[in-house]
Amino acid sequence: MKSLNNFDMSLCRYVVMLILVICSTLIYAQESFDEANAAYAEGRYEEAAKGYEALLAEQPNEVLYYNLGNARFKQGELAQAILNYERALRLRPNYKDAQYNLAFAQSRITDNITDQDFFLSSWAQTIRNGLSERTWFILSVCLFILALTGVLVFLLGRLPWLRKTAFYIAWVALLFSFGAGLNAHSLHQRDTLRNEAIITQGVVNAKSSPDRSGTDLFTLHEGTKVTIRETIGEWSNVRVGSNEGWIRLSCLERI
Repeated sequence: MKSLNNFDMSLCRYVVMLILVICSTLIYAQESFDEANAAYAEGRYEEAAKGYEALLAEQPNEVLYYNLGNARFKQGELAQAILNYERALRLRPNYKDAQYNLAFAQSRITDNITDQDFFLSSWAQTIRNGLSERTWFILSVCLFILALTGVLVFLLGRLPWLRKTAFYIAWVALLFSFGAGLNAHSLHQRDTLRNEAIITQGVVNAKSSPDRSGTDLFTLHEGTKVTIRETIGEWSNVRVGSNEGWIRLSCLERI
């Protein structure tokens, strides 16, 4: 009995210590966040940016990415601003403030390269990016359960109209469940491979081959979003719009 009491006391001490550590960590994080916000409000943007980056090193957060993007934009660092707005939207796709500021920052890009993808492809990507991977996955599972319910009602129901309705609901739910699952998988691949990046240097010439002697194909400017297709050594083959070329890895940063 005594050993059990000692075990209970040790467990209580451990729980109390854990709670204290968590509370102190949260208080410190909130104080650091408030200090960074105060620095931003007073125009000390570099200090604010460093504060947000320190907090992000501990825990990624869409608000921190958004605030860091704002600080970098105020410093005139267009590429870093766009990069952090993009990262905020990865965590919260419907973050309206980040969407607005990203669109405004992108309007400052000097590239004249236009995306010539088929409109249905762009439309599908817009829908895919409208929700997070987790949300698409949950939606897919819920729709699949609805489809199974419809199948059961169709097989076990007695009323003809009910069986017919359940049959159509099952097929529609199964179709949308498959689509939601594809979107979840696509986002998972995107975030795992991290094949989207932002050009971080002022002017970059994309070349026909992964070496300095390659022919200049087109020019990219700071802040342009590209898709990385292949990497060889210090060179990456990137695609933007209908254009493909090789640029140095040091000229971009993955989202």
